[in-house]
Amino acid sequence: MTHPAVGDIAPDIALPRDGGDIVKLSDFAGKNVVLYFYPKDDTPGCTKEAIGFTENQDAFAALDTVVLGVSKDSVKKHDKFVAKHELKIALLSDEEGDVCERYGTWVEKKMYGKTYMGIERATYLIGADGKIAQVWRKVRVPGHVDAVLDAVRAL
Repeated sequence: MTHPAVGDIAPDIALPRDGGDIVKLSDFAGKNVVLYFYPKDDTPGCTKEAIGFTENQDAFAALDTVVLGVSKDSVKKHDKFVAKHELKIALLSDEEGDVCERYGTWVEKKMYGKTYMGIERATYLIGADGKIAQVWRKVRVPGHVDAVLDAVRAL
């Protein structure tokens, strides 16, 4: 499966977010965007990652950077997740999986001997020029938010 690589123009997206508004990547032209894909709302790793990005929201904003999380959960699930953990980042709902497919994060996974399709935890750092500046695949949550913040600082 192919996915956008460093130097490519990031494929535009248009997805509903928590609260129901439609968010387009093109809405943030001239800003850096952290587009992170995660498997499921309110699971341990995904919760830690979302809280980590929320805790660093001011640092990202100071660097003219927007953080957008993407999963296949519904807007309603995102709303509950945001309220429960007081999240300050936008969570986008890709229920149809189109954006996950275009970014190459809808992959075959294995757990406990079973094979299934799911979202690979991945992050794309998109520069203010709309080009992908860095990609993290098969992300491990501990230390990831700090690594992304360091990469934004290096832009």
